[in-house]
Amino acid sequence: MAGSGVIEGPLSKWTNVMKGWQYRWFVLDEASGLLSYYTSKEKMMRGSRRGCVRLKSAIIGIDDEDDSTFTLSVDQKTFHFQARDGDEREKWIQGLENSILRHSADHQVKGLVPVATEAEFEYKLAETDAYLQLMIEQVKSLETRIDACEDESTRERYNVIKVTAENMIEAIKHAIVMLQISKESLKGPVMNGSMHESILTNDADYDYFGTGKIAEDEALPQTDTVVPERSYSSSEDEDFYDAEDFKSASSTPQKGSTPDSSPSTEEAIVQPQVIASDDDYYDELYDELDKENLGSLESHGSVIAHLLSQVRIGMDLTKVVLPTFILERRSLLEMYADFFAHPDLFLKIPELPTPRERMIQLVRWYLSAFHAGRNSEIAKKPYNPIVGETFSCFWKMPGAENNNEKTDGPVPWASKDNLSFIAEQVSHHPPISAFYAEHFNKKVSLDGYIWTKSKFLGLSIGVHMIGQGVISVIDHDEEYTITFPNGYGRSILTVPWIELGGKCTLSCAKTGYNATVEFHTKPFYGGKKHKVTAEIFEPNEKKPIVSIDGEWNGIMYAKYSTGMNEVFVDTKKMPIMKKLVKPTDQQTEFESRRLWKEVTYNLKNKFIEEATNHKQRLEQRQRNEAKERKEKGLKVETKCFHEEGEHWVYDRPLLKRVRNSPSSTL
Repeated sequence: MAGSGVIEGPLSKWTNVMKGWQYRWFVLDEASGLLSYYTSKEKMMRGSRRGCVRLKSAIIGIDDEDDSTFTLSVDQKTFHFQARDGDEREKWIQGLENSILRHSADHQVKGLVPVATEAEFEYKLAETDAYLQLMIEQVKSLETRIDACEDESTRERYNVIKVTAENMIEAIKHAIVMLQISKESLKGPVMNGSMHESILTNDADYDYFGTGKIAEDEALPQTDTVVPERSYSSSEDEDFYDAEDFKSASSTPQKGSTPDSSPSTEEAIVQPQVIASDDDYYDELYDELDKENLGSLESHGSVIAHLLSQVRIGMDLTKVVLPTFILERRSLLEMYADFFAHPDLFLKIPELPTPRERMIQLVRWYLSAFHAGRNSEIAKKPYNPIVGETFSCFWKMPGAENNNEKTDGPVPWASKDNLSFIAEQVSHHPPISAFYAEHFNKKVSLDGYIWTKSKFLGLSIGVHMIGQGVISVIDHDEEYTITFPNGYGRSILTVPWIELGGKCTLSCAKTGYNATVEFHTKPFYGGKKHKVTAEIFEPNEKKPIVSIDGEWNGIMYAKYSTGMNEVFVDTKKMPIMKKLVKPTDQQTEFESRRLWKEVTYNLKNKFIEEATNHKQRLEQRQRNEAKERKEKGLKVETKCFHEEGEHWVYDRPLLKRVRNSPSSTL
């Protein structure tokens, strides 16, 4: 149970709520000066800490009449503990005294050099990454200055600075990666400045929680060594909080439950309601929610082990291949269809009578368009589409007339009362996806494309979404041009998460109405994740008529120039309309779900090696076809889209078909 740097094992803890003792699994980390506890050893292995006691300046109390109990007094609170017997209590007290002595300000141990904790290591690493991002931005500013500089000698001096700065940026990136490699090697606690193997309980057969014999060579997982400003506990008075609630607001236990029976983070997540049409069918590969959580992702050995095994000093870090197990079970083309997860908001645009109302509704739909594609707390990467790959679907609107008249649009099996969608991968180098949606009876369409340009940013990967979408509201002869935010995969070397960033514009050349939407990345010091702000302007005006603030995957609030306030978009309550997709066995060879069927099946069933093999076969086929085209001097023949200047557009847009119709008055 005891070791020179870490002690772990079961203790009983007194709770005021239950007025009794409860078994808990405790971990004492002398290096960080923290006594953490968990509801079970399994929760400890997952890193789900229930509470902790900060040992700096703590006072230990013992009862001579009871040889198994002791107390810790700190932060104006007293914690009560019970060991199995006097010997075990002595081992805990010895470890606690060593840690208290080491971390108390009024005791200096001669010759003891303070050791950086994992939390301090993480902080410095993140701080280095923050400075790296600032340097990247400064180089961008320098490039702008170089472009504007007319004096040749001055330009040359600027270029020398730019090249030096770029070399330094690359060196810092590699340093960050190598630091992560070093951190990954810290599988055990740091003790007195050196690495030691993880220490388990001496009594390997003893287990309070009925989990069976503990393996002697079982590795102790990395524990949460972030030292809070004060100790906290889930079962003390209201001044103390549950480990999860410590990060948000505490919740009141339901009747008949104990504070320790509150739902886990995964169980507490409320998924949006999904509305499906009556003639929909169930596809278990795509319709079953992915229940993989942070813990199960880490069980793969963490992303870092897969990524950094490929890293060599001096290599192009954008060439690092992501491990198959962090792939999302669908193609990027299908993810773009999630822009229309709330098709009712999109289809309401042409129904509104004034340009002002239509612009406000456009912004409302736009702000609702991103959360459905990223509804997991883990940033998983969709499949990179193969050139020539297509994805098509449509949405049936609840309450719409059952008009079975088929459309001549992108999805022939959809009716004129459906919103139809098609996407195609039109280029591999650079990777460009084109997509198009229309509702025939509403006379509204969106024609867009996105070129994804990835860049390694130290602890993150930035994906620049270069491109635009053009929304045609045919009955009002209006076209709205929109741009898209960049995506960032953060903490890619541990457990990745996604955020959006950048300033986007929405504008109508005919009416002059326009809007700016800014997705804010989380700053290094403080700040919130997923923040978004937006402003809507009348023609030639600088003061907004509507200001919007909130979270793009949460609630957004609007404040109007008239003084009215409202909830503008609430992604937590808005139901998602399920798209209708042809069954896989009815799809053509290059339709997304059929093309990636084997990869998806094996990923779902956790056959990672098989999924990787199928993925590599598809990618190799694409490389072979590209090589053959190059040798024959051929170009890629697209199916549904073509290049028009610098943009990609749909071959047969609704506007063109309506204008060419014999009955058209346009």
